[in-house]
Amino acid sequence: MAELLNGLEDFVVPYLDDIAIFSDTWESHIKHMETVLQRIKRAKLTIKPSKCLAGYYQKYINLFSVIAAPLTDALKGRTKKGEITWTTECENAFRELKGKLIDKPVLYAPNFEREFIVQRDASNAGMGAVLTQLTEQGEEHPILYLSKKFSEVEKRYCTTEKECASIVFAIKRLHYYLDGNSFLVMTDRNPLVWLNRNVSSNPRLMR
Repeated sequence: MAELLNGLEDFVVPYLDDIAIFSDTWESHIKHMETVLQRIKRAKLTIKPSKCLAGYYQKYINLFSVIAAPLTDALKGRTKKGEITWTTECENAFRELKGKLIDKPVLYAPNFEREFIVQRDASNAGMGAVLTQLTEQGEEHPILYLSKKFSEVEKRYCTTEKECASIVFAIKRLHYYLDGNSFLVMTDRNPLVWLNRNVSSNPRLMR
């Protein structure tokens, strides 16, 4: 990677297979990115979108997929054509994600001797979850954030189904932390509490 980017040290820092590009202005940053991308293209290398900028840190950002929805929507089917329409919604989402990267609270390391808490939520656009634990001072602190944008089918779920889907999503994704450990799932939906003790006529909820 260092050989590939030789001569670009004024605005590029390579580290193993990662590349950091820094610039004084937005205009110069665009030019620097074009220079780097051209070299990558000539070398017939590819870049993984999920590792670019905030995508790599999405587990540290609450509701990342929901916030980034305008950006991911703008990329659908257009990256190969090289045509992306940068809207006001895209700009607002991009600025919010940048702010989240430097915002508090700082994440805590998990303590497997303590009970885990799974906080989850769902909106019309997607669902998210936060894995937390109580500190010695009794304060709840985040360990990990998860999020997922709803598919077109999932968007047609009723509110209770969306909330239930967010719980299933969280437990499956967090099983490395939760398997074999005590954990508490927090929900403000009474139908889901009722579902834990009864049988529902809704087959989707039962699944």
